[in-house]
Amino acid sequence: MGNGTSLGKVRGLGAAHHGAHHWLLQRFTAIGNVVLSIWLMASFLLLPDMSYGTVSAYLSGAIPATAMVLLIVCTFWHARLGLQVLIEDYIHTTGNKFAVIALLNLATVGGAAFGIFCVVRLALGGAA
Repeated sequence: MGNGTSLGKVRGLGAAHHGAHHWLLQRFTAIGNVVLSIWLMASFLLLPDMSYGTVSAYLSGAIPATAMVLLIVCTFWHARLGLQVLIEDYIHTTGNKFAVIALLNLATVGGAAFGIFCVVRLALGGAA
C-alpha cells in the first residue's frame, strides 16, 4: 500500500490532519484585529484631545478597557500564529525549533500579560 494520491492527502488535511484549524485561527484573529483597530482609531478620533489624562480617562471605562484587552489578546495571538508558521517553515532542527517556539510563546504571553496589566491599571484608576 502506498501513501495515497495527492488529492487524498489534501482531503485528509495532510499528514498532521489539522492544517485548516491553524489557517482559520489566523483568519479569525486577522478579522478581529481589523475590527478592533477600526474601533480604536475611531474612538481616538472622537476624543477632544490626545492628552494622557483624556486617553486614560477614556480607557478607564468598562467597555473601552474590555475592547482594548481584546485588541491586545487578538494582536499577540495573531502574531504568535504567524511567527509559528515562519519558524516551522525555516527552522529544521528539532531542538532549535522547540527552543524558538518556546521563546516565542514566552514572548507573546509576556507581552500580552504586560499590555493587559497596563489596561487594567488604567481601568482601576492607577497612578501615572
